Amino acid sequence: MPATLIILPTYNEAENLRPMAERLLAMEPTLEVLVVDDNSPDGTGDIADDLALGSERLHVLHRQEKDGLGRAYCAGFTWALERGYEFVFEMDCDFSHDPEDIPRFIERSNAEDADLVLGSRYCEGIRVINWPISRMLLSLCAAKYVKIITGMPFTDPTGGFKCFRRRALELIDLDRVRANGYSFQIELTHILWRTGHKIVEVPIIFTDRFIGTSKMSGKIVREAVWMVWRLWLQNGLRRWPRKKK
Repeated sequence: MPATLIILPTYNEAENLRPMAERLLAMEPTLEVLVVDDNSPDGTGDIADDLALGSERLHVLHRQEKDGLGRAYCAGFTWALERGYEFVFEMDCDFSHDPEDIPRFIERSNAEDADLVLGSRYCEGIRVINWPISRMLLSLCAAKYVKIITGMPFTDPTGGFKCFRRRALELIDLDRVRANGYSFQIELTHILWRTGHKIVEVPIIFTDRFIGTSKMSGKIVREAVWMVWRLWLQNGLRRWPRKKK
């Protein structure tokens, strides 16, 4: 496996971080982990520092305040690009995403020379465990809404389990990325899709967190509702890529 970095954005994930880090660091082939902590009041940052002392493959990026998922990932991407990783993953720290799926993302990216691999909860059927029906319907409706407005053909554009190639991240102006909640996932995918980059999906099983609380809020939903219209305008009112894939 070429140099691979898993970015874990954290805010109040003290109960999840240590077991997740241990799972990731035990994987073969080996990979590295970057914890991006937004000054968690529950001590998550201190746990991350302790883990970093025990492994040279775990790194910590402390931020001064809770500033949103998008800003945390952009900080992590900048850190990764400065250090030459070939594959850079977005992944939740709460075990909603299974670390054992990571090699499948790499294999699919190599097999299809893909710039971005999306983990999809909805290709090959609905693959979600432990979600209330209201949350399921919200997610499915959001995916349909994004497809109708933007034209992106992906089954799960709001998912947060992704693998970027270095060459793709290098072409994104991270300072100009505006979304900060879950619509951040839509925006980055749309930037690469509309400029003709190769994006593929792999089916994953998504398990809702058993420990901690969800970061979903009304503000995040409202941001996503308006975000897709802005992306449509940025693409010149097109519902197809500007460049041929």
